[in-house]
Amino acid sequence: MTANIQKSWVIDDAGAQMTMKNFLHKKLHFSRRLLTAIRKQGGKCLLNEKEAHMKEILHLHDQLTVIFPDETSGHIEATEMELTIVYEDDDYLVIDKPAGQACMPGMNDRYTSLANGIQSYYNASGHPATVHIVTRLDKNTSGLVLVAKNRYAHALLSEAQKKHQIHRVYEAMITGKIEPSAGTIQAPIARKEASIIEREVNKEKGKEAITHYRTVSSHTRASSLRVQLETGRTHQIRVHFSHLGHPLLGDDLYGGKTDDIQRQALHCAALEWVHPFTKKRMRFDCPLPLDMVNCMKKLTVPPT
Repeated sequence: MTANIQKSWVIDDAGAQMTMKNFLHKKLHFSRRLLTAIRKQGGKCLLNEKEAHMKEILHLHDQLTVIFPDETSGHIEATEMELTIVYEDDDYLVIDKPAGQACMPGMNDRYTSLANGIQSYYNASGHPATVHIVTRLDKNTSGLVLVAKNRYAHALLSEAQKKHQIHRVYEAMITGKIEPSAGTIQAPIARKEASIIEREVNKEKGKEAITHYRTVSSHTRASSLRVQLETGRTHQIRVHFSHLGHPLLGDDLYGGKTDDIQRQALHCAALEWVHPFTKKRMRFDCPLPLDMVNCMKKLTVPPT
């Protein structure tokens, strides 16, 4: 039998004398939409183990429990597949996504995305939620993806994302040698006119985009970089380095050659954030996949 997702809190001085609704909204950052869903879609609030109304006044040391309504999977079909799960707890998953797999279903492929596999995993374990991907990657970018296992956990990390509190470090391989060897790229990004996929640096219409980078090694035809995003625009790393004349290897959409690797040489190698419930700093690292390792080996061999 499927168990409902629930969370409990003991009321401290900061919450005492507030209504339950105000405490949930102002102190615990429940959205009004989620509060309405709890009230109308089968959720419950318990105060000291008894069902209670949202207008109840909270007192010091009260125990408040929220039982969340089940979530429907909506448009995401469940497809059984092998997932490389790096970490899992009641609220979050960290998954190592391979290159060539989209994070979410698309118009032309409804069944093979990472979300399809996660939904199947949830169904098999009786987890009553749909898929909430916090940090998406492009289809042909490999590496760590952070997933929230319920909508409240997702909302908390979405807020952290807006405040730049989720840190991702990427390994990238760019064409040529960039000068200076370490620095920050600040160049606004917008959708390219007449394209639904491509982005470009556009100082008039673009949104702020900031990328920090450091050269790890330089080879005959390319360089390996460590890259950290301060903002998270679509294709940000790919667009920024292409704009500077150093497109990612394999990234033919933005001018990179596919001689040494058949997809953009970009991998999310590290992920760090503060867990909203345990308050612990979480850090995960992920080694380079084989195609990028092999590409690097090719580049270190002098041309004959």
